[in-house]
This record gives sequence, structure tokens and C-alpha cells, in this order.
Amino acid sequence: MNATPPAGKGAPQSARKGGGGSSLAQLRTLAQVVRDRQIRLLLSLSRKLVTPLYRAAFLSGAAGSGLLRALGERPRDLREVAAELGGTPDVHRLRVWLDVGVKLGELERRDGRYGLKSRLAKGLAERENDALAGALQEVTHFHYPVLMEAPQMVRDDRYFSLSDQDGEIIARSSLIVRPFIEEAIARTLPRDRPVRLLEIGCGSGLYVRHAAALNPRLTALAVDLQPEVAEQAAANMSDWGLSDRVQTRQGDLRKLDLDEQFDLVTMHNNIYYFPEADRVEVLKQARSLVAPGGRLLLTTSCQGGGPELEVLNLWFEYADFGGALPYEHELVAQLEEAGFADVSASRIIPGEQFRAFTGTHAHAAH
Repeated sequence: MNATPPAGKGAPQSARKGGGGSSLAQLRTLAQVVRDRQIRLLLSLSRKLVTPLYRAAFLSGAAGSGLLRALGERPRDLREVAAELGGTPDVHRLRVWLDVGVKLGELERRDGRYGLKSRLAKGLAERENDALAGALQEVTHFHYPVLMEAPQMVRDDRYFSLSDQDGEIIARSSLIVRPFIEEAIARTLPRDRPVRLLEIGCGSGLYVRHAAALNPRLTALAVDLQPEVAEQAAANMSDWGLSDRVQTRQGDLRKLDLDEQFDLVTMHNNIYYFPEADRVEVLKQARSLVAPGGRLLLTTSCQGGGPELEVLNLWFEYADFGGALPYEHELVAQLEEAGFADVSASRIIPGEQFRAFTGTHAHAAH
């Protein structure tokens, strides 16, 4: 007689059922999860908050390093990714980081090459969506820290400084509202005569470029507070063939010493870089640079918007420069107090608290 039982006969119950004991243990574990409120909360936290946070941070890092756009062009192996990063990166650590991107579903790895997988990653890698990538970097670099650090900063009486901002990221992310600001410029800029434009806080210079395209007889002075931003704007003007029409310099509106006045002065996305108590004086300085009959065009986010604007406002409340986002009625009153006439405010993004304010040099109001 054969002492070995035939397959399926005489074998342990769990073995005949393909690990039924293990399945039973899994059911017990699942039942424990269902009963344990803390575990349920942990799983919900991971699914709804932690994983999206990881994805945002990974995509922000990939965009900021240039690797997102590189992988959007074509899949690359580890050696090629390291070459795109520049320098002499530790390829082991780079691979671990890339593999996290794969685990998060943003990247895929096939035949030893890394490429983009998620629709979001592919969209952010497109050059025309660079403003969106910049906005994501702004959220992770500035909005996350203020939300996390605010209580400790209050306790320590600590503030963010201008050096805590990255001018290049801000210049890129602010272009989210570019189409709407360009429309406001088109409505305000004279086209039938030569125009002298002063842009305060020029960023990359794109809005000056837009104005120059609308009026071929326009000349301009573009000023930005941050030196590296002003340098990039000057380089952009050279690349765009506008160096003969546009001068670029670093400077603070409050300290600008100019002998001329301008037909149009523009300020985009920067009134909150000035303390609330100083804004009337700042606007008076802007008015002094507007020629009789000229106008000021100021565009800005205002209070009363969604969570993104509330967090932007929070950041400036925690900075040692600037101040809160303005309320529409307050900024209108400040413009009038500064001497502008015919002050008006208009919504330029449907459903959003983003406004275009205009005012005329008081001496030519009537």
C-alpha cells in the first residue's frame, strides 16, 4: 500500500483549499479594520490626503528640475535622466526617487526607461502649460510651508522674508492669469499714437511684449524689484528683438527717481507686495509718474476668493514685507485718495476675485 496519500486526499484542509487558513486570517484582519476607527481613519487619510500630497510634491520636484519636460519629450534610461539633471548625481538615489514616481503612478518604467504615465504629468510637461507647473511649484514651495509652520511662526514671532520667495517660480505661476491681463491691457492701451509705458513689477516681461505688439510705436521702461527677475526680463527683451524699444532695470517703485512721465503705468499682481499702510503713498508715487491725461492699470487678486487666494493672503500676512490682499472697495478708495480720477474696478476672470483697476491723472480728469 502506498503510504503517501494521493493529491487532494489526506492533505491538510488549508492546503486542499489553497490556503483557506490564510484567507480566514485575512477576513479576521479585515473585520478588525472595519471595527477599528483609528485604522479606518488612517486608510482614509492615506487615500484622500497623503497620496495626493506625495503626488503634488513629486510632480513639483520633477517640474522644477526640468526632468518632467525631458521625460515628456521621450522615455529615458537612468543614465540619460542623470545627464539631464546635470552635475554628477548619485544615480542610486536618483533611481530610488524615480521608482517612487512609478509607485505613485506619475511615471512608468519599460525596458529600463522611464517615461510619463499619468495624464497630469503629461499635461504639466507640455511647454504651453508651464504656468500651471509654476503654480504647482508655488503651492508646494510657499503655500504648504505657511500652512504647516504658521502656529510655530506665531509662537516664535517669525516671518517669511523676500528671500523665502523664488522670483522665477512666482513669475511663471502668475502667468496663469495672462490671457485676462492681456485683455485688460488691450482695453486700456491707446493704439493710435506713440505711447510711453512704465511697467512696475515686470516679471518675465511678457505683458510689455504684448503691449509692444499691440502698438508698434510703444516704448517702455520695465522695472522689477528682484534683480534676478529684472535680468531675465532684459534677456527676454533681447531674445524678442525689443531691446531698442524697452529698457529694463531693477528697482523699487518707492525709490524710483525718474525725470519723465508715462502715458500708461501698469502694475500686475504686486500691490500686495507693499504694506497696507504704505499703499496710498505707493499709489501717489505711481500717479506722479503718470503724464497728464495718462492712466494707471492695476490688476490684482482680491480678498473673498477661494482657498488658493486665502492661502496666498495668509502667506503675505506671515511675511515681513507686503501685506494682505486688498478688498476691492478699499483699493478703489486708496486710488482716489492717491489723486486718481475716474477710478473703476472690473472683474476680469468670471467667478474669481481678480480685478482690473484703472485711474486717470487727476489734472486731466475734466
